[in-house]
Amino acid sequence: MEGVVGGEGPSSAATALNQRSQEVSRLFQFYLDKSTPHSTYRWIGTFLLVSLYALRVYYVEGFYIVTYGLGIYILNLLIGFLSPLVDPEVEGPVLPTKGSDEFKPFIRRLPEFKFWYAITKAFCVAFVMTFFSMFDVPVFWPILLCYWLVLFVLTMKRQITHMIKYKYLPVNLGKQKYKGKKPAGSSSSSPRGD
Repeated sequence: MEGVVGGEGPSSAATALNQRSQEVSRLFQFYLDKSTPHSTYRWIGTFLLVSLYALRVYYVEGFYIVTYGLGIYILNLLIGFLSPLVDPEVEGPVLPTKGSDEFKPFIRRLPEFKFWYAITKAFCVAFVMTFFSMFDVPVFWPILLCYWLVLFVLTMKRQITHMIKYKYLPVNLGKQKYKGKKPAGSSSSSPRGD
């Protein structure tokens, strides 16, 4: 009874902990939102994290199974990043197939920000896993590397074939601009007739 009446006890501690975790979550989301337009700096930070992870695995000489799992996960993310939101194989062609078709921008199944965030989280988790010996399963790493390379080549071959078949590119080559119609009689002469 004293814990309930005095305001102290397990329930108030749990409430305080819950409030603190919500504050930390809000602060994290605030900085995550502020980083959204700065894609170059986000990717530089992620490549620094990847380098740190690679150095850790190299110097420890282990955790190859963790790295293999990380590679499979990143390959899965890459497929989502390179694929259109609506699959033309299932829903029919929604991407323009001729020059006369209406321009529709390429919309990814996995947007760039979510792609970056998932990769960064994955490397953070993998980096933390390298501090626990139970994840260091002894394997012959060249076999894992060869198997991952075969999976990568087969997956990318299938993805590129899909891109060619449905005529889409998962990269933006710049913003399309309207050039307007040229008048019929104005090829290269000036308007004054010089």
